[in-house]
Amino acid sequence: MTEHKESPTDSDPQDVVRHLAGQLKALRSSRGWSLDATALATGVSKAMLGQIERGESSPTIATLWKIAKGFACPLSVFLSSAPQPSTELVFRSATELRAKPARDDMLVAPLFPYDPRFAFELLELSLLPGYVRHSDAHATGVTEHVIVLSGEMEVLIDDTWHRLGKGDAVRFAADRPHGYRNLSKASAVCHNLIHYPAGTATE
Repeated sequence: MTEHKESPTDSDPQDVVRHLAGQLKALRSSRGWSLDATALATGVSKAMLGQIERGESSPTIATLWKIAKGFACPLSVFLSSAPQPSTELVFRSATELRAKPARDDMLVAPLFPYDPRFAFELLELSLLPGYVRHSDAHATGVTEHVIVLSGEMEVLIDDTWHRLGKGDAVRFAADRPHGYRNLSKASAVCHNLIHYPAGTATE
């Protein structure tokens, strides 16, 4: 059995910015898309896309999701390097991987980036006090699982906010509008496992 320990390359803010810029360029190149075509597919302006590619702008998580949806790829593509396909045993550290990939008040640790063998990505999310995010619908069939590790947070499902405390969990269809918020005075930390059915995500 092969053991693999991931290095904390994603924890440095500049590394995150460079990775995001490089991935966006690589995805555009692989599809032969211009910035205009990418803007049309993602709903993100050509100006913003150009700024992201040049490392001049930090997008919101909502913008990253729009880009990911436009490319039909998982969110973690923009957060971390692809997993090593030959490894069977992998150790990851949230402390080492935790970073602020966007200008939102949320930290993200891509514990297990998307792997087509398993069809999911597992993220640790830290919602800072006062954080609110409304998310557009993801691709058809995408499902999210949220497990609260500490603090309190709320998840918007079918236009209703549901409170979750430490140890609470919820699974819901993410192919419809949904949201997250933390109205308390302390950070809330959760695991977010996002499952992509066959045909809804590419690397």
